[in-house]
Amino acid sequence: MVLLPWGATEPHNLHLPYLTDCILAHDVAVDAAQLALEKYGVLSMVMPPVTMGSQNSGQRELPFCVHARYDTQRAILTDIVASLYHQGFRRLLIVNGHGGNNFKNMIRDLTIDYPDMLMMTSEWFKQAKTTEYFDNPDDHADELETSVMMHYHPELVNLNEAGDGTNRGFAPDALRTGKIWMPRHWNMVSKDTGIDNPALSTAEKGRKFAKAVA
Repeated sequence: MVLLPWGATEPHNLHLPYLTDCILAHDVAVDAAQLALEKYGVLSMVMPPVTMGSQNSGQRELPFCVHARYDTQRAILTDIVASLYHQGFRRLLIVNGHGGNNFKNMIRDLTIDYPDMLMMTSEWFKQAKTTEYFDNPDDHADELETSVMMHYHPELVNLNEAGDGTNRGFAPDALRTGKIWMPRHWNMVSKDTGIDNPALSTAEKGRKFAKAVA
């Protein structure tokens, strides 16, 4: 089994690294690979994380934030799959750490070219019910991401620098509830790029959640 962490290069409030999505996806994948070996005897390879993520409008304008187009991501995934297939690997799981990424149609296309290769995708942060572990989880640089980073890499987190994550949601009910989707213009959503307050984050919360999702 090959595990491919995939994140993004983007700001996470003022207290987390730009590669937060990559780091967390990678570390959760390592835990999952270790667990698969210990419980089921399954050998896995965790690949280096891909840093090219898809961004909303208003994010690309932020310093050092990188937007990767669908075609760019597809080309990267196609080359990775082609290499792994040539080497004899037939099982690939993308461990996605960035909510803006979507690999389903890419995988549909690739399974036509590689019908005997099992390709899957998952979002690690959706593998457990967040409200059972956090007081105020949301979706970006929030209590969840901050706590899990504090668990894996406390040296990369400085809560004293964090903004409060104040943000503006959509006004129409259909957009707020997800019945209709459109990208959020990040400059209009959040002043510090965060979505919700990370102040209640702890490494222990992060440890428990990371254990649950792995």
